Amino acid sequence: MNFNALSSFFKANKMGSKGSLCVGLAISREARRTGLPLNFESILTENRGQVKVLGKASIQRILADYGIERVLAEEGGRTSRGNVGLSERYVEFLNRGNYSIEDLQAIEEWWVKKVRQFFAAKPLLMKLDQSKSMRALIRDLLSTAEKRQAQVRGSTIVGTVLQHLVGAKLSLLMPVAPQMHGASVADAVSDRGGDFVLEDVVIHVTSAPGEAVIRKCIRNLDDGKRPILITTYKRATLAEGLADAAGIIDRVDIFDIEQFIAGNLYELGGFAKNGRGATAERLIAAYNNIIDANETDPSLKIQLGA
Repeated sequence: MNFNALSSFFKANKMGSKGSLCVGLAISREARRTGLPLNFESILTENRGQVKVLGKASIQRILADYGIERVLAEEGGRTSRGNVGLSERYVEFLNRGNYSIEDLQAIEEWWVKKVRQFFAAKPLLMKLDQSKSMRALIRDLLSTAEKRQAQVRGSTIVGTVLQHLVGAKLSLLMPVAPQMHGASVADAVSDRGGDFVLEDVVIHVTSAPGEAVIRKCIRNLDDGKRPILITTYKRATLAEGLADAAGIIDRVDIFDIEQFIAGNLYELGGFAKNGRGATAERLIAAYNNIIDANETDPSLKIQLGA
């Protein structure tokens, strides 16, 4: 079978994310089960807000048929509204192709190969260039994350890296590491006031500060908590503007991630050259441990390089 059309569809729709891979797997399996043409309406929930076959259990059953036990996505692809539209486009693609059952088997295997490639993806690279400032090293790392995110539609790579870098730093600083969560786990679901709660301090980490996170800070203040908002260097000024407009600029601490991480790398390393490098290695090791424990995408890990 010629996979050129499928490869073009994959690239055009930027389907490298785990949610998109779930769409490819689940819809292909459903087409194998029922044959073509596939009725898109039959795989939607009653409110048309989700695709029924995109649950975690369904995806893992498909992967198990190929000897893959690793979890591709904790929520499958159901929680992303963008996957409804993507699923519809993929159903239309399959229906136009008028593929045989044998073809659909080959297509499903093609998607499984993409999943294997996803699990084997290279980690993000952070170069410990002694000629650069610590802030510049972190900025370069985030720039790498931004470029990768731009290649995968619907991904939140930068926000995930931000959250777990903060978690790694806190685990080095605190005598007892704070509770960690996957970046996709919402505060409301886990009954948290923010991404991290330490005594009366609530830390919010976001790569795209908006009114929603400001409302969370206001709720924290109403509950007698002290909110901290951490974002990228580029978005820190925006966050300050939003806090000012909401009348809480003097009651919430706003840091850019470069400042938040770099300062502690110096302090924990005793301001020594060797100490900075060793502390950076400890930070990245802690970060990678958090990824292993809370995320399913190994390409979110960071590899240190000279």
